[in-house]
Amino acid sequence: MATALRVGIGGLGAIGLQLAKALDAGVEGLTLVAVSARDRDKAARNLAGFRKPPALVGLGELAEHADIVVEAAPAAVFEEIAKPAIARGRILVCASAGALLPRMALVDEARRTGARIIVPTGALLGLDAVRAAAEGPVASVTIETRKPPAGLAGAPYLVRNGIEVAGLTEPRRVFAGNAFEAAQGFPANVNVAAALALAGIGPERTTVEIWADPGKVRNTHTIRVEADSARLTMTIENVPTEENPKTGKITAASILACLRGLTATLKVGS
Repeated sequence: MATALRVGIGGLGAIGLQLAKALDAGVEGLTLVAVSARDRDKAARNLAGFRKPPALVGLGELAEHADIVVEAAPAAVFEEIAKPAIARGRILVCASAGALLPRMALVDEARRTGARIIVPTGALLGLDAVRAAAEGPVASVTIETRKPPAGLAGAPYLVRNGIEVAGLTEPRRVFAGNAFEAAQGFPANVNVAAALALAGIGPERTTVEIWADPGKVRNTHTIRVEADSARLTMTIENVPTEENPKTGKITAASILACLRGLTATLKVGS
């Protein structure tokens, strides 16, 4: 490409920092120009060794600098990143898919401004197949998530319902419902369920089970789809990041692959 697309990253945690490092190392067609973080002093220290340190700006300022704004922050600040990006007609790449579900009006706004909203596969698998199946009749889509108890601790749904996962000696199902309810109750844990719902038959019809499983050392997601065109059963076991056990290592890599696809001459997958 004659001119590289400028990338801004909102959030420098387990996802954002790894993505920033990869972009700084060099990705054809992309250049990291700005980042935003809650702890600016820590962010400045993390960026000090970069070949070309990006500007450190506020969440709402990312869209002023970048063509592509990557949201990789806590769901609570989703709108602070998303709204300015959409207003300026940018490409918004959302790690917090669950935060998008109750804000689908942003899709209409993006249509008006010419912005694009992209939800990367993240810690899931098979979204291409689910999207393809959803072009025809689909009877059911379910996702079963099993995580080490520490990866679920503190989730609003557990706190609200007095569910304790520490000290478990056997698996315990802590939630059963639809994807919309799961995204509200577990905002840091089930962005995968939201992505699946958006790729398939919607959040109300997508069924979710969440298990706290002391026998698991990896975050495990199993998808089951019954459709006219195919029957799908897929399982992925993600290695949690050292920085945040709620987040799998593959999530940052998935976003990087998504960004590469925006500029690639050859792109594999629908």
